[in-house]
Amino acid sequence: MAHPDIHYSTEGQTAVIEMDRGPVNAIDLEFISAIIDAFKQAGEDDDVRAIVLASAVPNMFCGGLDLSVMRDMSGEGFREILNKLYMELYDVQYALGKPTIAAINGAARAGGMTLAVSCDIILAEKGVTLGYPEVKVGIIPGIHFVHLPRQIGRHRAFELLFSGEPIVADDAEKLGLINRAVYPGQARALAMSMARRMSSLSPVVMRRGRDAFMRANDRDYRRDIGAVVDAMCALVETEAAQEGMAAFVEKRRPNW
Repeated sequence: MAHPDIHYSTEGQTAVIEMDRGPVNAIDLEFISAIIDAFKQAGEDDDVRAIVLASAVPNMFCGGLDLSVMRDMSGEGFREILNKLYMELYDVQYALGKPTIAAINGAARAGGMTLAVSCDIILAEKGVTLGYPEVKVGIIPGIHFVHLPRQIGRHRAFELLFSGEPIVADDAEKLGLINRAVYPGQARALAMSMARRMSSLSPVVMRRGRDAFMRANDRDYRRDIGAVVDAMCALVETEAAQEGMAAFVEKRRPNW
């Protein structure tokens, strides 16, 4: 699916998928579909050996789902976009056979964190903030209920997910949430350098090794995600969720 705000290019043996939907790269159904299609294109190109996901918007990686669209969405409409963001994105990454690197140049929130954690490696620039603010607008960051406790521990994950407060990249690195916090302006350059190094390895070894790695770490992902998607779709139709999203779009405090 071609999309004017998703740019696909190749540099040597590296494919670059660049988001360019200012001001925050807000995700709607067409936007995430185009990202998935770009990953598929990279996967099908035998000349591509690594993929970098980046943003062309200054100081912003991705702010998450487009709440102006979601505020009037039914549970089934919400399920459609979650199936894209949670399931299809995971499936294409799972079967890719090539390393993927997220280069975070600015704030990443909610669905933006989902895009990042779908990748194999996450680099973020120092001072950048990452977070899961969904609870503040009356919804929940479902996919992160599944992966985050396994990544940084149950109690640290609960604090991040249920406070909605952001964390800076330096602290995220200490927790193991990202691979590395890098100097401002260097995330993409380092991602490209890592991609070139990985591209020099045997593509057969990379594909078979990555496939084995993905299978070893799958841990009933689909079953667990299915449970949280059901909860999210039920929640989005409640008065609390509708009020929270409306308040966010209207730039006011929610009346819970």
